[in-house]
Amino acid sequence: MTVWDDLVGQSVVVERLKRAVAGDMTHAWLFTGPPGSGRSNAAVAFAAALQCENGGCGQCPSCHNVKVGSHPDVRVTRTEKLSIGVEEVRGLVRTAALAPAGSRWQVLVVEDADRLTEQAANALLKAIEEPTDRTVWLLCAPTVEDVLPTIRSRTRLVVLATPGSSEVADYLVRNDGVDQQTALHAARASQGHIGRARALAREEDTRNRRREVVRFPVGLTSLRACMNAASTLHDLAKAEADAITGAHDAREKEELDRAYGVVERGRRPREYAPALRAMEQSQKTRAKRRHLDVVDRGLMDLVSVYRDALTLQLGTGAELVNEEIRADLDKLAGLTTAEQNLRRIDAVFEAREQMLEFNVPPMLALESLMTALRLAD
Repeated sequence: MTVWDDLVGQSVVVERLKRAVAGDMTHAWLFTGPPGSGRSNAAVAFAAALQCENGGCGQCPSCHNVKVGSHPDVRVTRTEKLSIGVEEVRGLVRTAALAPAGSRWQVLVVEDADRLTEQAANALLKAIEEPTDRTVWLLCAPTVEDVLPTIRSRTRLVVLATPGSSEVADYLVRNDGVDQQTALHAARASQGHIGRARALAREEDTRNRRREVVRFPVGLTSLRACMNAASTLHDLAKAEADAITGAHDAREKEELDRAYGVVERGRRPREYAPALRAMEQSQKTRAKRRHLDVVDRGLMDLVSVYRDALTLQLGTGAELVNEEIRADLDKLAGLTTAEQNLRRIDAVFEAREQMLEFNVPPMLALESLMTALRLAD
């Protein structure tokens, strides 16, 4: 099994990266693609192949160390905060100036490059403009427009596509031992998002939460129903986000207590209180981002329902994402027009922008959205 095998539906990208490993290299790359397409996985696979004597065999110590995050010459920067600050990037720039410990490349992977602050982006730009001989930058972002024009003009672009449902389903069957029917359902519902597909295939709670969300549109017949739907989506997202972050937060607290000797000595040194405050602030920021991410996922599930209604109204014959609620889709298609559903999709994307770009409180944005999605009396 090579480092490329987990890149689902990206054969064109894989061939291009293999050519680069063979000698068609440059010092900076920008990986773009929709959520779940595997852009960060592609960057890490590329990093492993650059360190491997056999171009990414997946079996050697170099490939293994990159995969588990312990290779001395591969540094992956990912954030659970809302942004990547200038101090963190300056640390990367200092690392980039060093020679690699081994005989090959110093590789710096920046996930969520679209979250760089303006100062951080400018600091990164300077490093990319003046590269060292054996340093490679691999940046990841949803689209080229999400990074500074001056940065993208100095990188080689790699565009990942959304994998097809059959490709995602085959991956789930092959790697996770999921039965074919469950795999196909998860692949359709995830809309090509591999991580989401795995969660839907393996976690009943995740499937139940999604099932509740996709039934909202046909029930938005009154203001009360709209407010209830907004509250339910908000609470479902918070419950899922808390479940994800809760265990992580508890582990961090245990590690902090152990590092400062709180457990062994039963007392708190003077340095403990500021460290605890900093950790709690970081956890709060991470929880906010996680909540927004889960709400955003719910909004994309809503989009899939209106997309299915449009498919039925226009008679395109395209595969339905939500075939399991076909009765609801038929009803929605009969109660609305194609133009109305297009406007509803626009309303969902406007709500996403309000929360993610303009920091509108999720509950307020959701209440406004559900009202806009209300079916005519």
